[in-house]
Amino acid sequence: MAEPQKQYITPEMKAKLEAELQELIDNRPAVAAEINERREEGDLKENAGYDAAREQQDQEEARIKQISEVLANSTTERTAVVEGVAVVGSVVHVYYNGDENDKETFLIGTRAASIDNEDLETYSEQSPLGAAVLGAHAGETREYTAPSGATISVTLVDAAPYDSAKAATPRAK
Repeated sequence: MAEPQKQYITPEMKAKLEAELQELIDNRPAVAAEINERREEGDLKENAGYDAAREQQDQEEARIKQISEVLANSTTERTAVVEGVAVVGSVVHVYYNGDENDKETFLIGTRAASIDNEDLETYSEQSPLGAAVLGAHAGETREYTAPSGATISVTLVDAAPYDSAKAATPRAK
């Protein structure tokens, strides 16, 4: 069985996620102490403080699991990202339905991949648009079905490895 392809995230995003994960892990003893303190207050059926502490613990543990999964299933390696080919981790410049004035620039990857650049839209490679352009070469036109049911053609103008400093700016030819 082939190992699933890892999602690209920026080194900046990886560092932010790792810091958040460590902060949550470091906070575990404080949350456990709060639960124990509230438990000693008496009847747990009517103890709002205990319920709130348990809820906080559940939320933090869920976030730890979520971050751990993102980090385990992602990479900051861009070795597979090739100039002119749309792959996960590429910033692509496209136009729609043959209209070169109807342009868009976006990243193929997870939303977490571009958190350091809020001006850059991100599409998963599983989205209709992301799947349509994945593997396309500069100048290639492909079609996909939008969620509305409309068939849309998309032409890849350019693809380049993600660079948070340049990502939202179309590249000069």
